[in-house]
Amino acid sequence: MFARGFTAVWFAIAGSAAAAAEPEPTLAPFAAHYTAEWKSISVGTSDIVLKEGTAPGRYVYTWTMTARGIFRIVYSKDVIQKSWFSVIADHVRPEKYHAEQGDAAVNIDFDWDGGQARGVSENKPVNLKLPQGTQDVTSIQIEVMLDLKNGNLPTTFQILDKDEIKDFIYTQEGPARIRTALGELDTMVVSSQRTGNNRVLKMWFAPSLGYVPVQAERSRDGKLEFAMRIKSLKR
Repeated sequence: MFARGFTAVWFAIAGSAAAAAEPEPTLAPFAAHYTAEWKSISVGTSDIVLKEGTAPGRYVYTWTMTARGIFRIVYSKDVIQKSWFSVIADHVRPEKYHAEQGDAAVNIDFDWDGGQARGVSENKPVNLKLPQGTQDVTSIQIEVMLDLKNGNLPTTFQILDKDEIKDFIYTQEGPARIRTALGELDTMVVSSQRTGNNRVLKMWFAPSLGYVPVQAERSRDGKLEFAMRIKSLKR
């Protein structure tokens, strides 16, 4: 079973090719390293890598989460998530999603022409109607990065999580200057919450870094449960 405490934070982007000139990418590939904390105790690390795909406008994002200390007892295997997507008119369109933790795996294909999401989630078949704009649990972060850059973050998103499409509310809470391992950074704060759920995920995106997320905190009923903070960024 996938470690939900580690799922729901960050990621990648792209740009369409122009007919003559070399197009400027919407977001440059990057690799970021984060530490994970639970009640101020270091419990793991997270690494995200954005790479260009095999064709213009296509990208691959890989997110690896490794538990440490007491969390290693419960989450003995790394959580690996991978999203293949394209960017069309400054919006992310996921094409394929893969996740694994030990023997458990999720594989979903997005058939936009047929309007269906198909695959297998932990040995259960998945065949869902695919509303336009649906994201997977990693591609949503790229979409948020693009929307912040363009100044048009929607208030709601539909996100495919394992074998279900869920509704989430997104709120732009405003600017904040925070201290990080990369120095003091001006950030834009965004919170998200599943409809009817009391857990809130708050994320800090840094415009000077191309809107790469530099911090995330998950809380329940106002109490902090889990935090991730950036330690290094390579481009």
